[in-house]
Amino acid sequence: MTYSGEVTVGGPADVHELKDLMITKIAVGPMNNNAYLLRCRATDEQLLIDAANDAHALLGTIGDDGIASVVTTHQHGDHWQALAEVVAATHARTYAGREDAEGIPVATDVPVDDGDVIRVGNVELTARHLVGHTPGSIALVYDDPHGHPHVFTGDCLFPGGPGRTTRPEEFNSLMDGLETKLFEVLPDETWIYPGHGNDTTIGTERPHLAEWRARGW
Repeated sequence: MTYSGEVTVGGPADVHELKDLMITKIAVGPMNNNAYLLRCRATDEQLLIDAANDAHALLGTIGDDGIASVVTTHQHGDHWQALAEVVAATHARTYAGREDAEGIPVATDVPVDDGDVIRVGNVELTARHLVGHTPGSIALVYDDPHGHPHVFTGDCLFPGGPGRTTRPEEFNSLMDGLETKLFEVLPDETWIYPGHGNDTTIGTERPHLAEWRARGW
């Protein structure tokens, strides 16, 4: 089956099979959050991005192999509702952006800064700190050596624009970060996996940067 990235709460997961990495996307909870299970194909080690809600569904997706780590993209409550239960069941290491760690009610084992590398088996994910949606939001970039990059953006980038901000300075900061750390360095083919809703690509969104700047959201 071809991966579409279109998932619904209570429906089946969708699996994006890359040469070195399997990405399983599942939608959970009343705010239609996306959670992503990454599996290194060489080692079978697994990492979960955002234990957002419905620990039962997440643990069922994780399966008997468990997870070595779980990354929380930012401190907003809809992205960690199942974190305590998932960590208790799997004993996974926890990662979150340094500036958001205090806002997550499960201890962060590894505070993450811009440029830090998080590994799942033989696969490396590079963290990009993006300030604006929250002080410590992080995106995770997988630069696939066999193809184009893949980026897990949390709530910092969606189809159609950046994540929600409340003040102009937050919006400008988020846009600056998105432009310098993602749009200026990644090719159009880069696949974007957001914290809610459908996937997109850098190339799809790039033509609209000036429009987003002009509208201010």
